[in-house]
Amino acid sequence: MSHKQVGAPPGESAVDWCLYQLNGAAEFEVSEADIISTVEFNHTGELLATGDKGGRVVIFQREPESKNEPYNQGEYNVYSTFQSHEPEFDYLKSLEIEEKINKIKWLPQQNAAHSLLSTNDKTIKLWKITERDKRPEGYNLKDEEGKLKDLSTVTSLQVPVLKPMDLMVEVTPRRIFANGHTYHVNSISVNSDCETYMSADDLRINLWHLAITDRSFNIVDIKPANMEDLTEVITASEFHPHHCNLFVYSSSKGSLRLCDMRASALCDKHSKLYEEPEDPSNRSFFSEIISSVSDVKFSHSGRYMLTRDYLTVKVWDLNMETKPVETYQVHDYLRSKLCSLYENDCIFDKFECAWNGSDSVIMTGAYNNFFRMFDRNTKRDVTLEASRESSKPRAILKPRRVCVGGKRRKDDISVDSLDFTKKILHTAWHPTENIIAIAATNNLYIFQDKVNSEMH
Repeated sequence: MSHKQVGAPPGESAVDWCLYQLNGAAEFEVSEADIISTVEFNHTGELLATGDKGGRVVIFQREPESKNEPYNQGEYNVYSTFQSHEPEFDYLKSLEIEEKINKIKWLPQQNAAHSLLSTNDKTIKLWKITERDKRPEGYNLKDEEGKLKDLSTVTSLQVPVLKPMDLMVEVTPRRIFANGHTYHVNSISVNSDCETYMSADDLRINLWHLAITDRSFNIVDIKPANMEDLTEVITASEFHPHHCNLFVYSSSKGSLRLCDMRASALCDKHSKLYEEPEDPSNRSFFSEIISSVSDVKFSHSGRYMLTRDYLTVKVWDLNMETKPVETYQVHDYLRSKLCSLYENDCIFDKFECAWNGSDSVIMTGAYNNFFRMFDRNTKRDVTLEASRESSKPRAILKPRRVCVGGKRRKDDISVDSLDFTKKILHTAWHPTENIIAIAATNNLYIFQDKVNSEMH
């Protein structure tokens, strides 16, 4: 199957993906701190942020079009890098709190500045990113170095002026939202009202106001009175893109709960419960582990929800609770390998999923630096690879195939030769264009469709 058909809007030419950019060092020994832990485009797609296990946030900005340098047009270059979180120690519980950035979420832009939320396991921070390209000169009471002058030497007054200077990007922490979570924060989501956001940990979801740091409202609490009765945990949550009263959260038992904040202040009683009855023929020791939902995303339209579990991605219609409307196999060939994946802990890997701008194609990661795309219209799918060896800049990505015994074609890869240490957990799709960002260990790959790339 040609992958040209994947990602094509009806009646338009198909998408050929090619490597556009690769950021990150080609090291055999990768430092743990450099491993990318989250990737997020802003609402326009002009900025792209990554967080890593070392607590750093790197922001890339898309270069504007330039007649002088046509080849650099549209490239994402480093705009700002800053240390968001530091390692901490909880003395009461004798626990280290690592600095790893779990999630980044951009706030809709209100003025010339950009804002984003970043979180580690415990603390959420609001950062403001501003540009400065002018500096004031000609103060009356200060000298060039900013020291106060002797007032007796000031004989005349002048009007200070703004002089051009080299562009400086300043990142300042505007708010620190601490002490809201006993357990590890797994997701944050900004509300469509642009005033509030929520943060979820294993057992609770809190609602915060962006201007208030010293209190939050607990809107979901699934902690049982006796922790021995604990049967499931919250794995991800997200606000509806258009209705500020609706949000969804997923669980380790494979269910989704849609909650309406208009119904009650504490949303322990969900409005809708989405879960698929288990197929008894597929029942195994690993059934519950592989049914745990690792990510949930509303479609841009707000009509559907996309979920990822260990082996599949599913599309749910908000109006149908009994079963998903679409199910796609990500790597079904691993079903026979679950025992060894359990032993090496890979079965607990949390893969994310993403929609394209028109909700017609979905993307998610896999092992061996593979990532998968599923076209909802044509029902075609493709496996592509993010690797230095197979990705020459501007060259079209060749589809990859994994074979399970039997006859093997020339470029096929055997299941037994897959590298389970190379995994694509974090991906992001540009909100309107065919540009995708793929985090592979310490490298950030940016792929574009060939048409876009040639225009650029």
